[in-house]
Amino acid sequence: MLNYDVAVIGSGPGGYVAAIRAAQRGFKTVLIEKDRIGGVCLNWGCIPTKAIIHSAAALGLLREASELGIGTGEFSADLPQIIARSRKIADQLGKGVAFQLKKNKVDILEGHAKLLGGKRIRVSKPGGDTEEIEAKAIILASGSRPKELPHIPIDGKRVIGSRHALELAQLPTSIAVIGAGAIGVEFAWIYRQLGVEVLLIEALDSLLPNEDAEISAELLRQFKKQKIRCYLKSKVIEVRREADALLLQLENPGGREELRVETLLSAVGVRANIEDIGLEEAGIELENGFIRVDANQRTGAEGIYAVGDVAGNPCLAHKASKEGLIAVDHISGKKVRPLDKNAIPACTYCEPQVASAGLRERDAEQQGIDYGIAKVNYRSIGKAIAVGRFDGFLKCIYEKKSGRLLGAHCIGAEATELIAELTLALSRGLSMEEIADVIHAHPTLSELILESAEQALGEGIHA
Repeated sequence: MLNYDVAVIGSGPGGYVAAIRAAQRGFKTVLIEKDRIGGVCLNWGCIPTKAIIHSAAALGLLREASELGIGTGEFSADLPQIIARSRKIADQLGKGVAFQLKKNKVDILEGHAKLLGGKRIRVSKPGGDTEEIEAKAIILASGSRPKELPHIPIDGKRVIGSRHALELAQLPTSIAVIGAGAIGVEFAWIYRQLGVEVLLIEALDSLLPNEDAEISAELLRQFKKQKIRCYLKSKVIEVRREADALLLQLENPGGREELRVETLLSAVGVRANIEDIGLEEAGIELENGFIRVDANQRTGAEGIYAVGDVAGNPCLAHKASKEGLIAVDHISGKKVRPLDKNAIPACTYCEPQVASAGLRERDAEQQGIDYGIAKVNYRSIGKAIAVGRFDGFLKCIYEKKSGRLLGAHCIGAEATELIAELTLALSRGLSMEEIADVIHAHPTLSELILESAEQALGEGIHA
């Protein structure tokens, strides 16, 4: 039996970050992974999709080149090359994570890990052998996988999931995307940018239903401009296969409708990887399909922690990493600063980008807060006009009495970068006056933040 101070199960952004930090703290650490180092995020999620989005965005810029005074010819998408580039980037980063683990003297064990009770783990290796481990502390970071609708099974060919979408050999002529959360919205935008006819189907009444209502409404407007056909409050109740097409039976408030597409992408969320990892043997409880944890990421079993997607929503890589650090802090005996879920940024990398942190307007209303709104359009900012990215807005929600920032919601160019400053302001309880006191470089898109703060004070200059 192998003995360790800390054993981490899963090498995604929660697991590998926790393992490296544990080793940095002087703990003898092992990381157990059954697939590829880096987990879903690095290999089949965040990183390869952003690489593909970059290619799609570059194609869009080339199509606009004549408006920028640049002579151009015809441009088209080479999907195999786009996919190959994304895979190369994922592989490169995976090797980088493996190098960091080795540099920090984290042992890596390949295989499927299962809790045996107490603090013991059995690892079933690819060749059939097993290894037993005992650790003083165990961190579960087994991640999640895409949900699958029972009546629409994924076959990886004509009905695909997000992983299949990252390896397509050729573009379909038309595709229906079911689910308008971040994953569905990003793929809908990618395919439309690459010239595919796109139908985006969402059971709820808005795109990105977790975002502020005004943001969702603006994204819908922008997607319609891009000729993405959006079906809200709609459900696919049946899929019939023909020789060269799929016939979707759609149910919506207006009745039933039949849609014909070549391919269907199911993007209806994720489910935690909780099966066959020994949770019952270890006495670990679940809540709504996720492992129940406390503010220190502890499960109900002594010395066993859970972080990342397996520990509950929001299922975001940066939330997983932070939880991994919290778990190690607690193992180390350090004072733990609990995760502030109100200050977790959410980012969607379509065009226009969407990013948010903190309370939505409907949250403030439900909580009975006397709040104010500062909303600044991109068209008010010189940099946005100069680069031709003037659609969208930044909306800040603040408490009227104290001026404290409560929430920030942005749709437009580089929204996913702008949200960092606002997340910092949220996490430190800054007021709009304190934000307005900060000098923002000109010309930059970050002047949206300055202008919104000044507007909250009744002293906006450009908006």
